[in-house]
Amino acid sequence: MSGFRLGKFFGINVHIDWSWLLIFTLVTWSLASTFRQVHPEWTSFNQLALALVAALLFFLSVLAHEIAHSLVANARGHPVRSITMFLFGGVSNIQKEPTTPWNEFIITIVGPLTSLILGGLFLSLGTGGAILNGLAVSNPLGTLSRFGPLNTIFIWLGSVNILLGFFNLIPGFPLDGGRVLRSILWGITHDLVKATRWASWVGQFVAWLLIVSGISMIFGTTIPFLGSGVFNGMWIVFMGWFLQNAASQSYRRILVQDILEDVPVKRMMLTDVPAIPGNMSAETLVNNHIVGSDNREFIVSENEEPVGLVTLDDVRKLSPETRRETPVREIMTPSKKLEVVAPEANVSEAFDRLQNQDIHQLLVMHGNKIVGLLRRKDIVRWLELQSHAG
Repeated sequence: MSGFRLGKFFGINVHIDWSWLLIFTLVTWSLASTFRQVHPEWTSFNQLALALVAALLFFLSVLAHEIAHSLVANARGHPVRSITMFLFGGVSNIQKEPTTPWNEFIITIVGPLTSLILGGLFLSLGTGGAILNGLAVSNPLGTLSRFGPLNTIFIWLGSVNILLGFFNLIPGFPLDGGRVLRSILWGITHDLVKATRWASWVGQFVAWLLIVSGISMIFGTTIPFLGSGVFNGMWIVFMGWFLQNAASQSYRRILVQDILEDVPVKRMMLTDVPAIPGNMSAETLVNNHIVGSDNREFIVSENEEPVGLVTLDDVRKLSPETRRETPVREIMTPSKKLEVVAPEANVSEAFDRLQNQDIHQLLVMHGNKIVGLLRRKDIVRWLELQSHAG
């Protein structure tokens, strides 16, 4: 993962992708320019400082949106490994797809509702509790010019959170609105793959609509709620391109899960994993066991007991000069640190673990006995065979 860990909120790890710094900088710069227009009497330092505070509060609002998804997902039995903030906002790493249409609906809808509630609260704080009848949302620049620094920040935050909430309800899968649409279609058809396919089509239509709108904006057309101009147009095109790819990839992921759903791990695991002694040198491992064979993973044993796993990737981390003197026990992954799976487990869930944790294999264990190895490349090869056969 590129980026860094921000911390843990409600037991959920939050990571910041480096691309988030780009959008944070752009939002801060844009806000400083906006404050310069509506409050020219403020000093440049105040304009920049308030823009920085507003941008931080905005991204905390986006984080609250994702935390709401994650807390409800956890409560409904769909554990969330982490939240990552990146260029387009945030994404909750839910370990498995919702198992029922209602779970999908409630996990999804809570995010936009959180944004809308935050928007209402910020607008209320910014206007001293007065009702603006939509003025702050429809004409934020004219509204901001009437208030002081703190009220200005709150009114902007209220407007942008309300817009964010409604934007997320656009039925463009895999946006929240697209997932709400899928949950409804799923409930009607009782077929997750069909519902995902239809929601994906709608998502790709919305994506192409954004791309065409963005290109029109670049050439001077003013689009309601989006504006016009080269910068805004390029941003909308980029968002449309991202959404189009995300929609098609999400559909492919559901197809993969559907193909693997009833396949047990024992059907696809590698059973004849070669074992080597822990005192064997990495050089000997390469020359006698890797070169000229298809073996890339080896169980390391000590006193006839398995103690870990060593792979070709572990050997590659050594320089050629140190391989001769380095025993494999020094570069292996100890058994207690290996990810394990049961032979009766579902390959679909195991494949999700391999992808989410970005690892290449799972050790298959029956009780305390190692019975095989489930490799990601074998699953991919099996999927390719199934796609050709189908």
